[in-house]
Amino acid sequence: MTREILAMGEPMVEFNQTGGPGSRTYLQGFGGDSSNFAIAAARQGASVGYVSALGDDIYGGMLRDLWREEGVDDAHVRNRADAFTAVYFVTHDAGGHHFSFFRNGSAASRYAPADLPLEAIAEAKILHLSGISLAISKSAHDACFAAIAAARSAGVKVSFDTNLRLKLWPLAQARIAIDAAVSQCDICLPSYDDVAAIYDERDPDRLADLLLAKGPGIVALKLGAEGTLLALPEKRVRIAPHPCKPVDATGAGDTFGGAFVACLARGADPVEAARYAAVAAALSTQGYGAVAPIPSAAEVAAARAGVAA
Repeated sequence: MTREILAMGEPMVEFNQTGGPGSRTYLQGFGGDSSNFAIAAARQGASVGYVSALGDDIYGGMLRDLWREEGVDDAHVRNRADAFTAVYFVTHDAGGHHFSFFRNGSAASRYAPADLPLEAIAEAKILHLSGISLAISKSAHDACFAAIAAARSAGVKVSFDTNLRLKLWPLAQARIAIDAAVSQCDICLPSYDDVAAIYDERDPDRLADLLLAKGPGIVALKLGAEGTLLALPEKRVRIAPHPCKPVDATGAGDTFGGAFVACLARGADPVEAARYAAVAAALSTQGYGAVAPIPSAAEVAAARAGVAA
């Protein structure tokens, strides 16, 4: 079945600390930036598929159950008996949220170019990847760029979230790979801290100029509490953050990206898509975990209308 959006990367099972700093209680959930993105897009009504690999273990089964509940097609997710499904822990303190990952040698990190579903990529409207998708291993890096090449040759748009994680690779290596992906994408979804480090530039408008010059037609620069700078070749718009009462920002950027690209896939104007996505991202911070608090389209619509969902 043809999907509007295909997301590619590493899915993970999450254990998120609840009850405040020092608590020994953890809520089991799900994560992995591209999987979060896929679920966020699906909850906004997009037709979404996922490209990855899982271990033949209980956590892999839990992720498949999740995607099927969410309407995310897992037909192009491979099972590997020789590898495991990655997990991570989130803890919270006055400095924010902190991650501990257990992913070295995961099934997704063993993904290779030969594993790609080239026909499905060619039939999609948009292929989405991230800096984490590139960083988890050499074979996954090569598979991502092979997927980008396949998408571009078929006229499929490429969406890319920088998601710089320096625990996964050195900055010098990340700069080369992320810059190459930015230069080959159509929709760029960077976080300010990522691109400030990658391009050694602090001014958001100059960063937007730099990114647009590399080729993408849409840049949505996420500025955290300051909202989003949407930059197009012909104009740029500041999107204010939606008021919310955040308790956990895990996955908020992924929710923004999934909601934004879902809107673009159905033909929305980028400015309207960014305004919609800002509301979705804000709502996702009002509960614990990367996936559970992602809002539905109805919840976003109600929030935009000022009505309790």
